Amino acid sequence: MEIKQVLLVDDEDMIRQLAELSLSQFGDLEVCSCNSGESAIEKLETFSPQLILLDANMPGLSGPETLEAIRSNHRFVDTPVVFITGESRASEIQRLKDLGAADVIVKPFDPMTLAEQVKKIGHKVND
Repeated sequence: MEIKQVLLVDDEDMIRQLAELSLSQFGDLEVCSCNSGESAIEKLETFSPQLILLDANMPGLSGPETLEAIRSNHRFVDTPVVFITGESRASEIQRLKDLGAADVIVKPFDPMTLAEQVKKIGHKVND
C-alpha cells in the first residue's frame, strides 16, 4: 500500500514546519501535524494516517507514551509509527524499535530526502 496520509507529531515548531513542507512538497503526501502527544491522540478521532512520524522526546506525553496510547486504539494497532529523535546512539534507536517503531529517523534529517525515507519505510512495512 502506498503511503498518502501522514500524521506528524513534534513539539518543535521549526522541525514540524520543515518536515511538513518536505513531506507535502517532495512526497505529495497529505500531512496533518500536531505539537503534542495529547493533540495527536485527539486528531486520530478525525484523521486516519497510513503512517505516523512521532518525536521521541516531548513534554507531556512522551513519544513512547503516545505510541502506547495510539496502539490502545484498535484502528491504529498496525499503523506504522516512525520515531524522530535527536538521539543517535544505537542502543537508543534499538530501544525505540523494541517499543514497536517501524523505524527511527535521526534529527537533523535531510528535508530533501525525508519524504523518500518515509515512503520507503511505509513500503517495507506494508509488503
